[in-house]
Amino acid sequence: MTTNAAAPDKPATLQRPLRRFVKRWGKRVTRALARYQARQSLVPDTPFLDPGLFPFLAPFETRWREIEAEARAILRHREAIPAFQEISPDQYRIATAKNWRTFVLFGFGERLDRNCAQAPVTAAMLEEIPTLQTAWFSILAPGYHIPAHSGVTKGIVRAHLGLIVPREREKCRIRVGDEIRAWTEGSVIVLDDTYNHEVWNDTDEERVILLFDFDRPMRLGGRIANRMFLRAMKLSAFYREPRAALADFEARFEAATRRADQTLEKLGER
Repeated sequence: MTTNAAAPDKPATLQRPLRRFVKRWGKRVTRALARYQARQSLVPDTPFLDPGLFPFLAPFETRWREIEAEARAILRHREAIPAFQEISPDQYRIATAKNWRTFVLFGFGERLDRNCAQAPVTAAMLEEIPTLQTAWFSILAPGYHIPAHSGVTKGIVRAHLGLIVPREREKCRIRVGDEIRAWTEGSVIVLDDTYNHEVWNDTDEERVILLFDFDRPMRLGGRIANRMFLRAMKLSAFYREPRAALADFEARFEAATRRADQTLEKLGER
């Protein structure tokens, strides 16, 4: 059922010689750093991890209906939610057209205030997570396949909270390493995205999860290395380009909700 289009063209900004050089050497550095972080890790270095290792995740399963309600309210303005590659051009290979939309709440540890105002309960819960890095509602179109890829740093652990899962849930799944899991509404999956992974939604329904990253528990050396790496990332185009794009999309989404509210008010006056 999966019907991805042909491979998209690489954006011009990613073809600059300096950008290609930095990316090529950056991959070598991150691979070496990952080996060190694995040795420093206080939790298993496995594709999937037991959510019980992270007690702060429990409230997300207890209160998932509140988070789902906020996600559904945001989805009423679906067309104003950007595609992943519109925010981060580096994702052009795995996100095409409007098949993978992302409503970002936190990016690189920074709160996006206007977006968080659209989901205040979710934002408040996320702020309770130690060393939260990123968080967004991840919206996957029916029939879409996210190609195999790997994350940037083992210093980060990723959580998925199922919110809207297709009825044929076994056909909506993620492979991490050699393991495959399907999402369940109200349940958290924890994974290490530096393992090669891919996603399929082989159904005719949309899939929505709350996706968020937080620092991997590590010994002091690993924590210091992770902080230095993340600071370096914030100086790179990999961070600066998405941050600029997010500011624009925040404003657009806020304007879209304002127009919708004004339209409802006018209809109510008739």
